[in-house]
Amino acid sequence: MTSHISRRLLGAGSLLLASALVLGACSSSDADPTTSNAPTGGDVAVGDLTSSGDALTLLIGSSGEAETTAVETAVAAWSAESGVEATVQVASDLAQQLSQGFAAGSPPDLFYMSPDAIGGYSSNGSLKAYGDLLANKADFYGPLVDNFTVDGDFYCAPKDFSTLALVINTDLWAAAGLTDADIPKTWDDLTAVSTTLTTDGRTGLAFGPEYQRIGVFFAEAGGGLVADGAAAANSPANVEALTYVQSNLKNGNFAFSSDLGAGWGGEAFGKQLAAMVIEGNWITGALTNDFPDVNYVVAELPSGPGGMGTLQYTNCWGMSADSPNQQAALDLVEYLTAPEQQLAFSAAFGPMPSIASAADAWTAANPKLAAFLAGAQYAQYLPSQVGANEVVSDLNSQLESLKDGDPAAILDSVQGNLEAVIQ
Repeated sequence: MTSHISRRLLGAGSLLLASALVLGACSSSDADPTTSNAPTGGDVAVGDLTSSGDALTLLIGSSGEAETTAVETAVAAWSAESGVEATVQVASDLAQQLSQGFAAGSPPDLFYMSPDAIGGYSSNGSLKAYGDLLANKADFYGPLVDNFTVDGDFYCAPKDFSTLALVINTDLWAAAGLTDADIPKTWDDLTAVSTTLTTDGRTGLAFGPEYQRIGVFFAEAGGGLVADGAAAANSPANVEALTYVQSNLKNGNFAFSSDLGAGWGGEAFGKQLAAMVIEGNWITGALTNDFPDVNYVVAELPSGPGGMGTLQYTNCWGMSADSPNQQAALDLVEYLTAPEQQLAFSAAFGPMPSIASAADAWTAANPKLAAFLAGAQYAQYLPSQVGANEVVSDLNSQLESLKDGDPAAILDSVQGNLEAVIQ
């Protein structure tokens, strides 16, 4: 089964965020979600929900105590209202434990599901496609719905999301004589201000040496890895994007965070090795806890030749096709994705609500981070075809040497790999 792809071109998921959400890949001993370990309830028609009254089990990959407590509290409140018992299990390795649960015929009723896993599990009948039954279906941002749609079926409710934006050190910005009027709106602007901000021992703009960050330039050029369900890695737009990045790397006003001695963009920014970084809203936690003296502002990424662009990262509430109480599971998902509950989750552990009706309240509570939410309207997402992760990993290994590489040759090699995956 191939994934439905909207005309919106696709980006790739963040390795850093995947780690934080405990979404690592299965080991060789895990059950393969693309094989025929399908549950007996697979391929149930949309709308045909089981309703047994049985207790529900949820499996989550938690980022820490705050997330665990928030989910447990919300589920307990729903149980008290509904009269249906529900328990939350926190996975130490979500991908592995979920795979093993399906292989053993005892999966949880609801679970965190990453976009890169949905292709395999939907193709073997493990998942219930319940998205069209959600009372709040129309409230979810369109790119998030697309992210969890396979062959026209909206499988699961996005539980929250994050995007990438431009994070600027305001002290360094002012010291360079820059003002709010200089916040970059175009690629030319970005080149100019990053050059102004570059000094001995500090680069103007830094980001990770991976498609999960460089992919924003593909999007801004009007490109991406996949378009209309076909591989589009070596499109002219993508060549233009990599050539632009390469030019600035060679000039020294852009730099990979690893070349600055930092593990990721947030560390490079916090240590003031870079005056600006391209990062997601998870950077706020690192700055608050590890670099509280760094003053910053968040701006939308500048527009490129193809317009505005960024990348999004998300998970959904997957539902087992074998769950004996899918109606109660649907009710619980609607409860967990309601505005008040998503805002509570955001306050507790930081993600942005996946529904538009919570946007005003979230922005009022987080005015400094509004640029991250603005990206929801034009964000691209990772390909969900089985095997796409391996293609992106190979691309990342080539991007590490982009400064002295051949952008067109890099993308030609990715094109061949991606065509094999999609076909």
